[in-house]
Amino acid sequence: MKKILVLMVCAVALSACGSHYMVTTESGQEIKTQGKPKLDEDTGMYRYKDIDGHDVLIKQDEVMQIKEL
Repeated sequence: MKKILVLMVCAVALSACGSHYMVTTESGQEIKTQGKPKLDEDTGMYRYKDIDGHDVLIKQDEVMQIKEL
């Protein structure tokens, strides 16, 4: 019984680490991401993983809003 409880606590803790965010573009497109998009100040591009796990870059000028879900 203790093992099951420990596994459940670990599963909940790990799932809390992977927050999703919604990026809204200037054109109105909404993109769900895995984790918070990170801005590269040198290039002016946000880098994030899409919901399928692919790395994506988007220009900072194209992003209207980023919010945590």
